[in-house]
Amino acid sequence: QVQLVESGGGLVQAGGSLRLSCVASGSILGISVMGWYRQAPGKQREVVATITSGGATDYADFVKGRFTISRDNAKNTEYLQMNSLTPEDTAVYYCRVWTPLATNYWGQGTQVTVSA
Repeated sequence: QVQLVESGGGLVQAGGSLRLSCVASGSILGISVMGWYRQAPGKQREVVATITSGGATDYADFVKGRFTISRDNAKNTEYLQMNSLTPEDTAVYYCRVWTPLATNYWGQGTQVTVSA
């Protein structure tokens, strides 16, 4: 089993920034892809960004140029730097990781609220 703990969420004004962190622990034999997802009230969960073990990144169009995903493989940690936040970014943000065997795990989520 792999446990994921997110942190860094909170309340911020529009135009502000937040940095989310997600630490993986437990029976980690290796983590391949790490990612961030979000779910706004009444909406489906959607992918925000992903990063491979080699550092290749992919972003949803709605965050390109504003959010940056990164990871520290030695610490089994991923980050999401979020800049120029808008009220539309308000959601619960979840981290998700995949092992080389394609098993995936979710964190418990961290609330991000952006006020107008």
